[in-house]
Amino acid sequence: MRKDFVSYLAGGDAAQAALVQADMQELGVAARKLANHVLVLGGGFGFGTTFLKWLAFFAAVYLLVLDRTNWKTNMLTALLVPYIFFTLPGGLFSLLRGEVGKWIAVVAVIVRLFFPRHFPDWLELPASVILLIVITPAVFANSWGELVGVFICLFIGCYLLHEHIKASGGFRNAFRRGNGVSNSIGILLLFIYPVWALVLHFL
Repeated sequence: MRKDFVSYLAGGDAAQAALVQADMQELGVAARKLANHVLVLGGGFGFGTTFLKWLAFFAAVYLLVLDRTNWKTNMLTALLVPYIFFTLPGGLFSLLRGEVGKWIAVVAVIVRLFFPRHFPDWLELPASVILLIVITPAVFANSWGELVGVFICLFIGCYLLHEHIKASGGFRNAFRRGNGVSNSIGILLLFIYPVWALVLHFL
């Protein structure tokens, strides 16, 4: 039916039919590109990136809490502070960058300076995250979600995974021991956002 329609439009001339056919193909390619761009900017991929960013953020917070409670590892888990900084979702970042974050930072500093016995050790890294968000210069803070941050997150994930596997005595042990499974899953979740962001960037 499509060929009959093309032949009808072209008036039976083969050259004109080929031109119409080429135009139809170009329209199809343009429609596919438009659909892909709409998915990336609006719904599908954009939503997927936001969801994965939230998931990676929660995984980093989970590992930070785990380290301060019952993990007690010798790894440099303070690297989770810049990871949280770079994966902090936009709305939450803006909230903590404003007056709310400043008040939290002031209270944390006052309690730490004047009431050190009432400042628990497990609050030091979360307070560091707030301080980092509040005091970071605007030039750097405005580019917190760019490619440099993605590479830093990827490096932090690779380092923590390597150290965790080494501390567990191998890859298999990291997924066999009781606490090791949840720790390993948490560390693997750190990779989902930076890897996805790099895939979208280089596509």
